[in-house]
Amino acid sequence: MTKPISRRFILNAGLVLSLLLVMAGWLVTKTTASSKTLAHKSPTLGVVSKDQGAKQPKLLLTTRHAFPQTAQGEKTIDQVQKNIKVLNGIPQAQLIPMMNFFAASLGVRCNFCHVNNAGQWDYPADTKPEKSTAREMIAMTLNVNKTTKATNGEVSCFTCHRGRTSPVGVPALPLPQPTPRPGQGAPGGPAAPGAPAGPGIPAATMPTADDILNKYLEALGGQAAIDKLKTRVMKGTYTSANGMTATYEIDQAAPDKFHVVFTTPQGTMERGFNGSAGWEKNPRGVMDMPSDQLAQTKAAVGMFSDIRLKEQFTRMNVRKDKLDGKDVYVILGTTTAGRRERLYFDAETGLLLRRTTAMQTPIGIIPQETDFEDYRDIDGVKVPFTIRTLTLDAGSTATRKYTEIKANAPVDESTFNKPPASPPAATPPKP
Repeated sequence: MTKPISRRFILNAGLVLSLLLVMAGWLVTKTTASSKTLAHKSPTLGVVSKDQGAKQPKLLLTTRHAFPQTAQGEKTIDQVQKNIKVLNGIPQAQLIPMMNFFAASLGVRCNFCHVNNAGQWDYPADTKPEKSTAREMIAMTLNVNKTTKATNGEVSCFTCHRGRTSPVGVPALPLPQPTPRPGQGAPGGPAAPGAPAGPGIPAATMPTADDILNKYLEALGGQAAIDKLKTRVMKGTYTSANGMTATYEIDQAAPDKFHVVFTTPQGTMERGFNGSAGWEKNPRGVMDMPSDQLAQTKAAVGMFSDIRLKEQFTRMNVRKDKLDGKDVYVILGTTTAGRRERLYFDAETGLLLRRTTAMQTPIGIIPQETDFEDYRDIDGVKVPFTIRTLTLDAGSTATRKYTEIKANAPVDESTFNKPPASPPAATPPKP
């Protein structure tokens, strides 16, 4: 007898896949006792899909790498959810990241604003006064960012709350010693670190963004070796901050085909793209991937997404900094999709150490950070075998470690194609 798929499996698998940057946009509709687990994964401000009742809320688990941006034809939050008062006109894809942002900014979970009756979430309900207060605060933040140019749209809940439900309005004594401005240092002391060179001392020549990216390609193995990369097979393990583990396999083919298989003790889920169409297969069936999800997944698991960087940006600036005690060059760039990112390159080796992404939303900037470690040579091209991801959702902080990577290995092209739909399960005979 086939073991039934539990809701907890769908939740955990969906969460892990979002952390693996593979599976996203999962809808969970069956309500069970594990609703309590959902509470801290996706806080919302009165949202339930319009085609569902309060006893069957839909939960959207979104990708944590390529933050969702407004896509042409994408529905807004108020078009999809019920009882929306202040988040009108904002893309639906930004809903869950914003809810996680609210929760992290105040140090709370869903039940701070939302009603849960015996395990049943009633997201549209306005029962709790905290929900009304939250709406007032969101409206205030939206207005400040809209009407005050000096904020650059960066004022958010976290600006004042800093992980507390009530902002701290009185400075704590004793006051901290102010940091000296660059070039000043302490009175009578040496110049502060990072101060500009004095008269007659030439400043170190700063490389251009092109110089840094060209050095990165050489550090990986050189353009010729990268151009020879046609297929790749990767196997790895995943460990979340809460100890949940899984295994996964990725088949890739140039330029952007992929097939991902994610496995837990409870079952298997897949995603694929054959160059023209994307699809997803999970315990609920086989379906096409929407265009926005496909774009996110291609950015997350594409063979060249963290290699061919120059073509991803329209504007780049450079500065020098420190990262874990190492000198790094930081490229501050704007992508072709208008997203702001920072790329941290080891000043000595030229390798990419960190990539941070900022999702610009009406309620503030939502950050994402990915670290790349343990580079190893695979047939002439270096690949990071350890990737660590940090997000505002504490449950989404994870470490991915590859156990095996093969370059130009045989890959069956048919694996990228959408599989046929599974036949419906047979109905057991009545006794």
